[in-house]
Amino acid sequence: MDSVTYEPIGIIRTTFKEKTSTPIQGIFDPDSKGEVEVFPQYADGLKKITGFSHLILIYHFHLAEDCSLMARPFLDNKDKGIFSIRHFNRPNPLGISVVRLHNVKVNVLMISEVDIVDGTPLLDIKSYISDFDNRHNTRNGWYEHASNESKYKRGKGIQTHL
Repeated sequence: MDSVTYEPIGIIRTTFKEKTSTPIQGIFDPDSKGEVEVFPQYADGLKKITGFSHLILIYHFHLAEDCSLMARPFLDNKDKGIFSIRHFNRPNPLGISVVRLHNVKVNVLMISEVDIVDGTPLLDIKSYISDFDNRHNTRNGWYEHASNESKYKRGKGIQTHL
């Protein structure tokens, strides 16, 4: 099989300087803020994006270390298969996050509900469309047993806002 190569289309700026300081998911820290700088040559692709309240960011986990097929999720104390969790040490270190879009200034998006480390290379942006991206009657595997307190604990109060 041929190799696959991607070039970043921008960079994600946040106040989270380390992997351990980010919320587990942005929804658990709605006040976390950031900016997405889309490189100028891709700025035309932002046309009409202000009509969306949320975006899906696809990015490269640039601080990922060795790939492991087993890892411990942040909300459980037992190892799981890497494809059943969202850990960064994956065969292809790709991340996705749903963020809230507040404003656009030329090629910079102001966002919140962020769970991404500062300086993360942005690979793509998708509009979040509830008819496409929301599923009903889903099962959530091991996550269904995670404590609500631990979901909100990580990342809260650690950062300073942009």
